[in-house]
Amino acid sequence: MKRTSHIPELRAMVAQEKGRERVIALVPTMGYLHRGHLTLIEQAKKSGAFVVVSIFVNPLQFGPNEDYSRYPRDLERDARLLEEEGVDVLFHPTTEEMYPRPMVTYVEVGQLDSMLCGAARPGHFRGVATVVSKLFHIVQPDLAFFGQKDYQQYLIIRRMASDLNLPIEICAVPIVREEDGLALSSRNVFLTPEQRREAVILSQSLNEAERSIQAGERSAREIETRIRERITRESHGVIDYVEVRDAEGLSEVSDIEGPVLIALAVRFGSTRLIDNKVVEAEARV
Repeated sequence: MKRTSHIPELRAMVAQEKGRERVIALVPTMGYLHRGHLTLIEQAKKSGAFVVVSIFVNPLQFGPNEDYSRYPRDLERDARLLEEEGVDVLFHPTTEEMYPRPMVTYVEVGQLDSMLCGAARPGHFRGVATVVSKLFHIVQPDLAFFGQKDYQQYLIIRRMASDLNLPIEICAVPIVREEDGLALSSRNVFLTPEQRREAVILSQSLNEAERSIQAGERSAREIETRIRERITRESHGVIDYVEVRDAEGLSEVSDIEGPVLIALAVRFGSTRLIDNKVVEAEARV
């Protein structure tokens, strides 16, 4: 595996592979890799592509009171994992390399970025879209892999690529979970043992909501209320949002028809966890 923190060097590596008519795959990450990240890499490898993994904790997507400075980092550990996975290039730029001067140009994906996590974290998705756009222009991949745990992010990146006519296939990879159902996240390390035990309520409430919909419940507000009540009753988690939305465009729904996204964000202490489930409602007969 080759490593570089320099944009020109990475571009030269990719150009060489493109000259050999290799398909290029990009897996953007912020590091502190877990099995969810490795699943993205496995899917990229299965495509037969030349795989570039980026590790960059992007300051643009953190608000002033968020956890940028304490976001977990361990580059050498991550590099060992990537070497074992057979990654071709690790790109780990410094902040100065990615942003050599204050940014005045940003990418915003209207409508999709103003709800759910976008409402709770103003400017977050502008930072995400901007850094991913920069990575797309630097690497010029044919394929890019994103996890569905950040479902809103996946839709935003997919829409950005479509709107800007970027010749990149945006590949979604399902959520990877612990045995008890907790969605894997680099932030899970911040949970206390009690918070970790309680956090499983997120996936349990989503699974219960899916069963309710399959049993015939079609009121989005009723599903949201049931999830809120269970999380409040069975944990100390502080709910940021619980919402049922259209799975394609994140528009509001009142009656559940077709595929919907059930999305939630809950704080356990200072740690904010997100989770979601896409549920296909059977048509009424």
